[in-house]
Amino acid sequence: MSNQTVSPGALLAGRYRIAELLAEIDGARVWRAVDEVLSRAVVVDVLPVGDPRTNLLFDAARQAAAANDPRFLRVLDCDMHDGVTYCVREWAGGRTLERMLGSGPLTGQQAGWLAREVSEALENLHRTGYAHGAISPATVVVTDAGAIKVVGVATEAALRSSGAGSPEEDVHALGELLFASLTGRWPGPAPAWGLQPAPVEHGRLLSPRQVRAGVPRSLDDISDRLLGDPPRHHAPPITSAAGLSAALSGVVGSSHEPPNQMDETVQVASQNGSIDDATQVVPQPPPPALDPQSAYGSESNGYRPPQPAYEPAGDTRPIRRQPSPPNGNGRRRDEPKPKGSWGGRILILLAILALLSVIAMAQFLLKGAMNKDQGNGANNGGSQTSAPPQTSTTPSSTGGKATIASAKDFDPDGDQVEHPKDVKNTYDGDPSTTWKTQSYRNKPNLGGLKPGVGIYYNLGAKTTVSSVAVALVGDDTSLQILIPDGDTTKPPSSIDGWKPLATKEDQPEGTVNVTLPAGTQTQYVLVWLTKLPKVSDGYQGTISEVTIQK
Repeated sequence: MSNQTVSPGALLAGRYRIAELLAEIDGARVWRAVDEVLSRAVVVDVLPVGDPRTNLLFDAARQAAAANDPRFLRVLDCDMHDGVTYCVREWAGGRTLERMLGSGPLTGQQAGWLAREVSEALENLHRTGYAHGAISPATVVVTDAGAIKVVGVATEAALRSSGAGSPEEDVHALGELLFASLTGRWPGPAPAWGLQPAPVEHGRLLSPRQVRAGVPRSLDDISDRLLGDPPRHHAPPITSAAGLSAALSGVVGSSHEPPNQMDETVQVASQNGSIDDATQVVPQPPPPALDPQSAYGSESNGYRPPQPAYEPAGDTRPIRRQPSPPNGNGRRRDEPKPKGSWGGRILILLAILALLSVIAMAQFLLKGAMNKDQGNGANNGGSQTSAPPQTSTTPSSTGGKATIASAKDFDPDGDQVEHPKDVKNTYDGDPSTTWKTQSYRNKPNLGGLKPGVGIYYNLGAKTTVSSVAVALVGDDTSLQILIPDGDTTKPPSSIDGWKPLATKEDQPEGTVNVTLPAGTQTQYVLVWLTKLPKVSDGYQGTISEVTIQK
């Protein structure tokens, strides 16, 4: 049996009845088939006799067996029959993201949820030491039941001879996926996956919000941290699936349920502060409903007609109310009354000016009388009347040291804990006591597992802050100073909720003085370590003292 003789109706390996050709990849053929032993649909990749990718496909199948996340389609069998190499995978009735984007971009909630599901699956895969190697709009499927399935773990890369790939390449590819889902454009120099390339300005890819109106700001920032070179506003890049899934969970939540009524979901998320600018302010074509039809483009998978998994997003254009019926005087009840003549407006304006003049004169006379009384009291030994104290909500700047009321370790993209008992050592006034991060292996950027870790300091009230001094132990530490983006009296739970004000790269051991923009006012200040110095067993950051100046 050869690749050419595997055709519809043929029985492969005495078990798999070939049904229809789904795709051809560099001479390899992908078939839909029926496992006659278990009576279920499967996908069969077939390589011709003597194909050099045979060993690659066997190795990839073994790697795929380690991917135990339910969002990955499992490899069920891999063997040779009559010289033909075949690999059997699960079948998913649904629709690829490639086909969905052919109808237009997704809503923010749809795109964020889909990317988060894939990133969580990749996070689990990367922990095993393997990578997918071929994440694309063609390998992500929304099933008939509304679940996310990722096709071809390692095997897709083997068929395309693109190599095993790396976790970093998977995360970058997922960044491209998120960008395309938000904009309907491909973030590359040429058309791909049926999408036109995204616009570029001065050699830099425009952000999703610059390409399409209504993209949530939080998802725009995440996309830029994935694809920006470097990210805007000195934001730390996202280089791990764990960091990406944590960032997306902070925006769209952590539920695995697909967003059904998209307009209601976005409104609730916006009210809860989890997603911003979610509704489109400019009339847009309605986003495609996530109603899968076929994983490989066929409108029917041969078993049952596909059912929509999502409702279409609601219309976000302003609601036009119907005019109310006229009342007794001929006007509609909601129609404004006719405005007065110009003469009447001028008389009202003159009356207001006269009243303001009287008030100003009264205040002037009262102030003069008070000053006179105060002078007489001082000269005659009488008691002096003091003016009432003035209050202000604007923080005062004294130029002294700000009081740190409390502090907390901050590890949003990890296990949420980073030596919390030692945090107080960084503001106890004793340089001999320290706080240390966990030890990370292989790379100084926290092993490539997360964008950073740090401590945020509570000043007790909104305070004008001019600078921050951080005493470091060890050479080549990189850090940022951030404050909450928006309401500075509440500490955000995700790094995306913090706004970077200053960055110091590759600092030597000692005290680093960081000057902040003039007029900075905040209750919380985050010291964020993004690169750690070398220690004996890896990389670890150490802070001995932090001082915040007003």
